[in-house]
Amino acid sequence: MCGIVGYVGSSEKKEILLDGLKELEYRGYDSAGIAVIEGSNLNSFKAVGKLENLVEKAKSFKADSFGVAIGHTRWATHGKPTELNAHPHLGKKSYVVHNGIIENYQELKKELIAEGVTFLSQTDTEVIVHLFEKYSESSEPFEAFQKAIERLDGAYATLLITQDAPDTIFFAKHGSPMLIGFGEDGIYFASSDTAIIGKASEVYYLEDGEYGYAKGSDVAIFNKEGKVEFTKKPLSSDKVSAQKDGYRFFMEKEIYEQSTVIVDTMMGRVLDSEVVLDEIESGFFDGINAIKICACGTSYHSALAASYLFERMAKIRCDVEIASEFRYKEPLLSSDTLFITISQSGETADTLEALKMAKRAGLKSLTICNVDNSSIVRESDVALLTRAGIEKGVASTKAFATQTMLLWILAIYIAQLRESVSKEQIASEIEAMRHSPTVLKVTDALHSKIHRLSKRYLHGHGFFFIGRDLFYPLALEGALKLKEISYLHAEGYPAGEMKHGPIALADSNLFTVALMPKTLLYDKIKSNVEELSARDATILAISPESFELADDFIQTKYASHPMLEFFEMMVVTQLLALEISIRLGNDVDMPRNLAKSVTVE
Repeated sequence: MCGIVGYVGSSEKKEILLDGLKELEYRGYDSAGIAVIEGSNLNSFKAVGKLENLVEKAKSFKADSFGVAIGHTRWATHGKPTELNAHPHLGKKSYVVHNGIIENYQELKKELIAEGVTFLSQTDTEVIVHLFEKYSESSEPFEAFQKAIERLDGAYATLLITQDAPDTIFFAKHGSPMLIGFGEDGIYFASSDTAIIGKASEVYYLEDGEYGYAKGSDVAIFNKEGKVEFTKKPLSSDKVSAQKDGYRFFMEKEIYEQSTVIVDTMMGRVLDSEVVLDEIESGFFDGINAIKICACGTSYHSALAASYLFERMAKIRCDVEIASEFRYKEPLLSSDTLFITISQSGETADTLEALKMAKRAGLKSLTICNVDNSSIVRESDVALLTRAGIEKGVASTKAFATQTMLLWILAIYIAQLRESVSKEQIASEIEAMRHSPTVLKVTDALHSKIHRLSKRYLHGHGFFFIGRDLFYPLALEGALKLKEISYLHAEGYPAGEMKHGPIALADSNLFTVALMPKTLLYDKIKSNVEELSARDATILAISPESFELADDFIQTKYASHPMLEFFEMMVVTQLLALEISIRLGNDVDMPRNLAKSVTVE
């Protein structure tokens, strides 16, 4: 996930770009860069790290005559955070910025290298500018841009400028956000409207498959059907409200974003007949006979869910440890064990120290993380980025979803290497993965129902979230979400453990949230829930199968694969915690006593 800005006009361009990138820095802060064309003058500046490094580098530069400018702040997906890998990328006389992933970039890169093109970066983005310049040799600039875009597979929002058309920005969108802003002093482009608030008064949000050019004050937009007649909308002047995209809280927005960011997690990894992890070199798993996962909080719950997948699909032993406990138990570590860490921030102190212990013991290491160039990423042998984007709500939602998806992908990847399941089973898993974005979409009907029934759950002496198999870790996570933002007591349990003590608490003021998937142990958990109902517990059942003993029932739709049921029920538990917290008048995004990244013991 990256941030893009662009401008066509006569105002001072450096400040427009830097102001816009500052508003988009939450989308990526591995590196940043700008490029400006004014007549025959072409200038660019790039810097690694926070935006302030770019500001310092370009402090003496001014660009206040008519021209075009593009800028980018990077969240690395291909290539490490270096100045060469920072955008904009340069051809012979053109610059490009891009947000997304070009899935067929390796194929295109080989083709271009064979034709004599020299690449400077490790990124997928650089193929765009070289394709454009290849076609520019025999076509006018816009036609060359069209031909280049037609060659791309994957997701992209891209801006391109060239000395062959120094008054024009070429743009295209497919799968990644981009909008066009219209102001008195020029035309603006951005990944989010917060970057152009105060500059543009109207906006058009590009649809997938749309592309075109902005020349002077004119904008032309096309799709596969031809020229698009578009309607501008007024642009809000409230930046905080705009960042929330109309949602009441960042957490609510991030719950709704899960169906989108999960696509980014899968991009370039989940192919038609196999999963691919380019970050892992051939032979990395040689000699590995076991996996140990270490994490904290929500990441620990995703690790627990993954342990079922690793053992069931990859047929490899998997143990899961809470990092803060692992550090002090004098663990026995074997060199044939792959040590996996999971951290949204990559700075979780206990997890980082556990990783260092494992490395000192000679274990290979892999991390699942959301922040490239973070401490845990730098310390690990291999890093798989979740690509969830910045998560502003303290209570994690989309980070959990993307961690779980990436661990699922990793489990199938190892299963492929070990040939532990059939090709038909791999195909079934991939089909389910591809269906996940649909499952994660929040419908108005679902959210409205949860809002209505949440009023029952504002009192009582606590909650049991119960599930079995994969749904036990989800029960733990559902309980944690509720505790974090509602301040109500909640516990997650394996459903079969109720009769071993916890059921003593059951009465009408004990609320039970029962995760009852059709695809895994339905009859078993149904029996467990019946035992609680017989003792007057208030039951909220979440299931595709109707349950007559439920006091409240949320019917799920997707019962073709356990992970699809997992993701659908995950959304329900997140929304339930959100709505209860709102009814209680709590600050959903900044719950008391908590911090987003725990960087101390």
